[in-house]
Amino acid sequence: MLVKLKRLMVGFTFSVGMTLLATTLALADGMLMEKQISLQLAQETAMATIEQCRKDGYKVAVTVVDRAGQIKVILRDDGTGPHTVDSSRRKAYTSLTFRVSTSEFAKRLASNPAAANLKDITDVLVLGGGLPIFSGNEIIGAVGVGGAPGGDKDEACAQAGINKITGKLK
Repeated sequence: MLVKLKRLMVGFTFSVGMTLLATTLALADGMLMEKQISLQLAQETAMATIEQCRKDGYKVAVTVVDRAGQIKVILRDDGTGPHTVDSSRRKAYTSLTFRVSTSEFAKRLASNPAAANLKDITDVLVLGGGLPIFSGNEIIGAVGVGGAPGGDKDEACAQAGINKITGKLK
């Protein structure tokens, strides 16, 4: 009886191992597994961003985009200017595209004249206030803020939004 049980366990282990190997090979042969920001995390990020800006006395718009640059959430606080939605969206898109904060992207452009035309790509906006959202080393989205009196203030609010979800980005 014990010998039969051992043979059964060996067979089961082999079968599970082969199934896992086949699944891994199938994924390596044309299927991609990518992390993506969920609607829930995008909403949490946007609300935490708005709340931080309100605490700081700013009325802003916040956009969170997914890893493909598509809008997941836009929130526009009461009393914001008409330009804030577009600027927040473009900051999020720029940060996602170049995988750095928009303020860091601006510094890179300033120090590399050969890259100056990157600012002319459709929807790129070279103003502080956009931050990428990472899960490990994988970019899963970005957040952009428009409306505070300066990109550094927009960026501080965006960072507060990301900080709110950091524990869920594993």
